[in-house]
Amino acid sequence: MKGLTTKQQNVLDFIQRFNQRENMPPTIYEISSHFGVKPATVCAHIKALQQKGYVSRSSKARSLTLSNKTNTPRHFSMTMSIPLLGRVNAGAPLFSEENVESHINIDPSWLPHGLHQRDLFALKVQGESMRDLGILDGDVLIANRTSDVTVGNVVIAMLDGETTVKSLYLTDGQWELRPANPAFQSKMVPLDALSVQGVVVGLLRSFGLSFSHR
Repeated sequence: MKGLTTKQQNVLDFIQRFNQRENMPPTIYEISSHFGVKPATVCAHIKALQQKGYVSRSSKARSLTLSNKTNTPRHFSMTMSIPLLGRVNAGAPLFSEENVESHINIDPSWLPHGLHQRDLFALKVQGESMRDLGILDGDVLIANRTSDVTVGNVVIAMLDGETTVKSLYLTDGQWELRPANPAFQSKMVPLDALSVQGVVVGLLRSFGLSFSHR
């Protein structure tokens, strides 16, 4: 949007996404925690947004209100195109062209900083095994192809020729692919047999994107 610095735009985008996701505005501390800056810095950005007519705010908690200016659509060039992978064919590499079902376009500011478009892919969730982490049937997961995996990450893994989404833990000398639904059981995988395809960094639903920070 004209008249906004990059940091002001990022703060405005976060406020808008938070509103869509939580049905209420974020607090100053929630904004500062998301961007890893001091509350005073956020207050300075909010003040600038107020002066430019993008938000209004009172002394009450969660009083940030967006103006109609935030409904201005973004130009297509400001979006990131990510391949949406369909069901993986037996024997075919996960990232082969035949597995690309379509592409989705998202605002890069919706994702954690430092990610590269070439390393990102999307998969549609099937089933309810990760329900208690808010990952529901029909959601679209954004994942980062990386070998830098940490215990506790939600990962995309290949298991018995099938793609699965689970939390990764180390238990009794084996990898544990742990579901987030008591109706499902963990899968134990030998240390040298696990094939992690990526780490989940975002979730796309019909009303917006939620975040998974590493």
